[in-house]
Amino acid sequence: MISIDTIYQRVLATANKEQRGYITPQEFNLFANQAQMDIFDQYFYDVNKFSKVHGNETEAGDMLDLLNEKVDIFEMKNMIIGTGCTTLPSLPIDPEIYILGNIFYTSVTGGTREAERISEKEFITIMNSPLTQPTEEKPVYVRDGRPTGVDLVRVFVDNAVGTPVQATCPTCCTCNYTRRPLDARWNFTVVNGYAQYNATGSIDFELHPSEENNLVHKILELAGIVMKDTNLYQIASQEEIKDIQLEKS
Repeated sequence: MISIDTIYQRVLATANKEQRGYITPQEFNLFANQAQMDIFDQYFYDVNKFSKVHGNETEAGDMLDLLNEKVDIFEMKNMIIGTGCTTLPSLPIDPEIYILGNIFYTSVTGGTREAERISEKEFITIMNSPLTQPTEEKPVYVRDGRPTGVDLVRVFVDNAVGTPVQATCPTCCTCNYTRRPLDARWNFTVVNGYAQYNATGSIDFELHPSEENNLVHKILELAGIVMKDTNLYQIASQEEIKDIQLEKS
């Protein structure tokens, strides 16, 4: 966790230096969440990059280990997906899911199998042959946002007579996934015309403590764009580049 108030005060101190302008709480909250997601998104590109590079023997110096540590708090295991009961036609994916991992189906007899993801085209193909149709031993799922625009997962197994059906009971279906960070929020109370920090209702950043400088610099970059202050943007951008080079060197 990183204190939302600490970041806001650092951002204000830098932005107000040389009379660059005031960043309102509303603006800060927008910039803060954009910055948090930019940093969070980059983790997965970096994991892919550094997974191809041989690490070193020191735990603190292995970049891949450091990245995995930053992502670990967002990894959710054996989570029930969807809501409702057997009348539900499809299992809605929770909006907090950033990357959907493995999906598992548990039969009434207690056996658990990983469901294989297939495309709509593949589903039509396998349904045309009794030998390839899904069963409780070989469940499959299709991910589809149509026609409602809601992200859905349809898990297919078989029933007592062997006809493939949808597994619509959400307690039968669990998954592993990477969730999104909670939206950060600097809440405030107006006192004598000034916004004062209010811890009640405020939400800290969920990022690793090592990202404090990156958050400040990214927020200042966004503020510089909105204020049309090229100097502020360039200063923040240069500092961000320095931090990235030091971290990944």
